[in-house]
Amino acid sequence: LYHKHSIGSFAQQEVLSYFRENIKDVLPSLPYQDDCYLLRWLRGENGDRGRKVMDADNIENWKAPEVIEKYLSGGQCGYDRDGCPVWYEVIGPLDPKGLFFSASKQDLIKYKFRDCQRLLQECDKQSQKLGKKVEMVMMIFDCEGLSLKHLWKPAIEHPGFIFLSVLHSPICTDQTYGTEVYGAPKLFPVAYNLIKHFLSEDTRKKIVVLGANWKEVLQKYIDHEEIPVEFGGTRTDPDGNPKCESKINYGGDIPKKYYVRNQVTQKYEHSVVVNRGSSHQVEYEILFPGCVLRWQFMSDGSDVGFGVYLKTKIGERQRAGDMTEVHPTQRYNAHMVPEDGSLTCSTPGVYVLRFDNTYSYLHAKKVSYTVEVLLPDKKSEEQIEQLGEKINEVALNNA
Repeated sequence: LYHKHSIGSFAQQEVLSYFRENIKDVLPSLPYQDDCYLLRWLRGENGDRGRKVMDADNIENWKAPEVIEKYLSGGQCGYDRDGCPVWYEVIGPLDPKGLFFSASKQDLIKYKFRDCQRLLQECDKQSQKLGKKVEMVMMIFDCEGLSLKHLWKPAIEHPGFIFLSVLHSPICTDQTYGTEVYGAPKLFPVAYNLIKHFLSEDTRKKIVVLGANWKEVLQKYIDHEEIPVEFGGTRTDPDGNPKCESKINYGGDIPKKYYVRNQVTQKYEHSVVVNRGSSHQVEYEILFPGCVLRWQFMSDGSDVGFGVYLKTKIGERQRAGDMTEVHPTQRYNAHMVPEDGSLTCSTPGVYVLRFDNTYSYLHAKKVSYTVEVLLPDKKSEEQIEQLGEKINEVALNNA
């Protein structure tokens, strides 16, 4: 994980030499002429179009919407022992649905792009200050508080809103040398499995999940005076704030006064008419624990009941009273506001999503819905299990 950037293979050196020869006329006018700067330019060439779209040269003059400034978490605070900037992403307090309803995709992407620009500028400042090339960034992801709200489908599928968006930015990926994830709950493997396809293989290799000793691990790479008290160090803001909130934004629930829209236009995969006095059941087999059932639905004209059950007999339709209720049935005004939700399946078996219209003796209900089974990433799941075993072993030894 903690590898440093190097010029690389002989073939890469040949390409670099060829490139240097071809730009020798303009080389003196560049901010830097060293190999590291030229490699950064070469790697970022594919992102040149994105830089134009983002108007990168003028992005510091851009005024971000207030809701993003206040509630999009993260920030750069301190430096590691080699002088590299340290970036913190705080996931738990993040309000995905609130941000989605309050800000445009373009503004969210642009804000993260500006963060990346500033990190690169910080690397350049450190290079001048320390008299050596600094072009790496260490990233720390605080996943404590990661929950089902962070798996809200529109946010996960939003290309500018994935909570690892900083990692896969074309301008930042090559400058990230280490990514620490701590406080990872059992839900983390599912969340990671959803977003890992957006990350390059090189970026995936830089991600390490830390256990209960994460504070000690951080101090191996960052001096305790550079780490906020909140993360196990001794650094505070000038006013004594242990979270260093002048440097790191911790997000939070977004007041609805910022909302610019109340719902997302959704295309549903299935549609069914639930007759009066009856119900409609949809079955999904879960083969192993840790999977997440995620659903979205809307009704036409009136409310509809919805609940989730675990079958007690396989191969036959069961009445609701004969199954184990795992998500209580309620009546939802899904004709007014589309409903979405999810459930972490702790037990393998056949789960039944039941649309209930037994209470209506007059009207049939048309229901449109989409249901997905989200699988955990096995590698990260094994990492978390191993960390749990180590913690239990330490506890037993100290007993």
